[in-house]
Amino acid sequence: MKPYRSPILLLLVSAATLGAFVPAASADIPYVYDVENTGADFPAPTFPSYEWLPIVRPLPDTFRFFDGTRDTSFASWERRRNEIKASIEQWEIGPKPDTSDLEITAVYNLPVPPATAGRLIVTITRPSNGRVVTLNSKAWIPSTATWGEGPFPVLIPMVGGGGTGSNGPTYGQLGSVLSSRPVATIDFVHNNVTSSGGGDKTNNPFYLMYPEFAPPGAGGVNTTNDHGQYAAWSWGVSRLIDGIIIATQQAVNPLPVDPSHIAVNGCSYAGKMALFAGAFDERIALTAAIESGGGGAPVWRASQEIEGNREVESLTNTDYRWFSSTRMRQFSQNNVYKLPHDHHDLMAMVAPRALFATGNTGFLWLANRPNYVSSRATQKVYETLGVGDRFGFVIDGNHGHCAIPASQVPVLAAFVDKFLLGMDDVDTEVRTHPFGDEFDYERWTAWWGSDKTTLNDWNPGNGKLVQYVNRPVDVWGGSTVKAGYAVALPFEHAESTVKLVGGSVQLDVLNPDGRSYTITVPFDNLTSSYLVPENNMGWFPSANQKSPLTYQGSAVAGIGGSVKNVVFSAVGANLTTGAGNPAGPGLDTNTGDPIDVRFHVDTGTGGANGSWSPTTTVANP
Repeated sequence: MKPYRSPILLLLVSAATLGAFVPAASADIPYVYDVENTGADFPAPTFPSYEWLPIVRPLPDTFRFFDGTRDTSFASWERRRNEIKASIEQWEIGPKPDTSDLEITAVYNLPVPPATAGRLIVTITRPSNGRVVTLNSKAWIPSTATWGEGPFPVLIPMVGGGGTGSNGPTYGQLGSVLSSRPVATIDFVHNNVTSSGGGDKTNNPFYLMYPEFAPPGAGGVNTTNDHGQYAAWSWGVSRLIDGIIIATQQAVNPLPVDPSHIAVNGCSYAGKMALFAGAFDERIALTAAIESGGGGAPVWRASQEIEGNREVESLTNTDYRWFSSTRMRQFSQNNVYKLPHDHHDLMAMVAPRALFATGNTGFLWLANRPNYVSSRATQKVYETLGVGDRFGFVIDGNHGHCAIPASQVPVLAAFVDKFLLGMDDVDTEVRTHPFGDEFDYERWTAWWGSDKTTLNDWNPGNGKLVQYVNRPVDVWGGSTVKAGYAVALPFEHAESTVKLVGGSVQLDVLNPDGRSYTITVPFDNLTSSYLVPENNMGWFPSANQKSPLTYQGSAVAGIGGSVKNVVFSAVGANLTTGAGNPAGPGLDTNTGDPIDVRFHVDTGTGGANGSWSPTTTVANP
């Protein structure tokens, strides 16, 4: 990938710096590729059916192949990357079609005064059924009087509705940086492919072209192969890039952009769109996913494990029009731990190309803590591959959703200057976040390189707790599984009410034939409270593990098997009418006292059933 050069930039950056665009440490690792998927010829893995997928509580090891082997070398990365791609298509979004059954033409039209932007028209035809999709994109080119003749780097912003008119650039969230730099913009108008929002998508252009996929909102038609819009939109961005390349080669008035310096950008649902596009097309040099929220940068597992129900956008609570409902919905609730990948893997698919991701702590729904977990895992992948400077993240607050505060401008400028304009003397190893050392993000990836797929306890001191124990117990198919807990206040205290909100016990069950599933025993939010008299330090409702009072919930087992993990969860629940509101603590007292808690299960099979877990102390916020 050669650096972009312009008369102005050559005054700003020495020729020696431009010539050293690829750092010595990663000189043999490309910054970008000239094909959509360099690993397209690798065979896709054969996935077991859902029932036989293993339960993995921490984040899946990004470098572990589905055959169980592990390889961290860059030489093997493209093959592993395509395994992740296949997994995301199989279980989350459905297939992104290739170009084997397509004919693509494109033409760039110069601006017609008074318009200041031209149009790029990309026509995609599927000969097998005659269907056509047309991408009609505004194409704005920097002033040649100021910046020279080009070709220019180009930003593809994710644009909704009917586009952004015919004047000026569309910078998305990057205007504070790009307005002073020679970067062209060519809109991706996603409604040209499939429209956002509600309703049946059957008559959207993509789903007319590919009737073999069941469109979102189709009312159950062809639901064995239903399809998510992020697959369709990623396909659309790739076809737009095809059109850009074609138009740069037209005989008269060629499009003056450089296809080796392409960036994509979007925010919120469009931030997810940009992330999927960047992950699924290796011709994109820089992906800027701004405040993408759940389904984008944040990992599904952490959203389920440590956040209260409906507090953040989780796999259970997202817009299933964007994803393949039949494929992904089976991983909702505590089934998420069977998902063979997670979204740190989606982010890692961008490697070794550049990726910048952000969060915003002013909006709970954006799942900022799971975003941080994911970003740290992605950082680990990039650094292992030797390209740590190509990934950066900022999770901050005190600004509007999709707004770029002044503090982020230098960071974005560094990514644009390095990965679009070829300046190497900038710092892009950015890891900005508000989380202290007490946030143990490494608990989700510490197991990588080993066979231990369990987690240590999560007890951050804010009334939330996730506790793990191993109990050598079995479950019989169709049996009733009981679970419960007891609480105590270990120090002198006033009369106090202890509440459990969003509580459950989960049992990960492995059948001898390899099938696995999780039994969840929930506790009722309305009845899970105990009045503790002043200075009474006893256990409530009882210290006796055989007391029926200490079994506050039950569930019926499916198939039988051995229990591999027993998990007590007390992470709170959003009990208001609006999603994205605080879930509050899971264990709480009205006096603010710390709480001792222990739990147990009884599957009715003897052995260690009924015995208490170790006691854990939970601090109140």
